[in-house]
Amino acid sequence: MASQQTHEAVWFLTRCSRAPGRARAALRARLREWKVEGEPAQTAELLLSELVTNAVRHAGAPQGRDIGVRVTRHGGVLRVEVADAGDPVDLEPGAARPCDERGRGLFIVAALSVRWGQFPRPHGIGKTVWAEIGPVPEGAAC
Repeated sequence: MASQQTHEAVWFLTRCSRAPGRARAALRARLREWKVEGEPAQTAELLLSELVTNAVRHAGAPQGRDIGVRVTRHGGVLRVEVADAGDPVDLEPGAARPCDERGRGLFIVAALSVRWGQFPRPHGIGKTVWAEIGPVPEGAAC
């Protein structure tokens, strides 16, 4: 029986329009190291991109506040977390109309994750929004 290792990566991004692309690139590099590929890797990349985009566009955080990203893999579950300094809000997938170019991010997160949600950040500033993907095959990661 293989032991279940926990893998974790944490990084910070400047809150700007380039943050989602930078998050995707950092995630791809980390998932290659962990030997996560195919559909789980693509799904994680899409979910992280949506969560970072929301943090950039909707967090309402003061200028100069970075976005924190944490990715973990444990027991067949890959979890992406995005922390920002914006106030916790009731996160509900919006009602985008067919012709709308935006407004589907949380629908995508809800549809592609096995679980998702948010929690207040420690010390009372901001929130963390997270999504879990599974099952992610174990075994090949080092």
